[in-house]
Amino acid sequence: MKKYGLIGYPLGHSFSRNFFNEKFASEKINAEYVNFEIPTINDFPKIIAENPDLAGLNVTIPYKEQVIPYLDELDSDAAGIGAVNVIKLKLVNGKRKLIGYNSDVIGFTRSIEPLLEPYHTKALILGTGGASKAVYHGLKKLGLECLFVSRGRHNETTITYEELTPELMEEYKVIV
Repeated sequence: MKKYGLIGYPLGHSFSRNFFNEKFASEKINAEYVNFEIPTINDFPKIIAENPDLAGLNVTIPYKEQVIPYLDELDSDAAGIGAVNVIKLKLVNGKRKLIGYNSDVIGFTRSIEPLLEPYHTKALILGTGGASKAVYHGLKKLGLECLFVSRGRHNETTITYEELTPELMEEYKVIV
């Protein structure tokens, strides 16, 4: 039986285990989904070592960035974003290889791309939380100039909400 799971801390709020185990049962997939609630990322290698049938993991807070040094490879999106939310484990020449991905950028770009028109060349990203990195990366891949809006100015690509004007909103045709 293949095993999949979720790493993060805390995980009491997560619906993933029940969702995936019900999905596996209804689809007659011989697999199980387990929550690996680890209080520190230093526990991650133990999870890998003690679960030889592990085929993949989802990653949630606070480990989306912290897990990267433990991986063998990152796909280009995960590397560009600097965060991983999916890990694929595969066997290569008898050794387990851990490959990190970021599925947020895929979901976001596939959702927004059909809505974009030629005049959409700039986008405002409201907030600078974890998902905003994936949104920024996806919009840049789609060729849009991006500007973050946040409670506090962080750098030259971020303005505050107080600085957001109707004229700026008109100039930046896409707001996400």
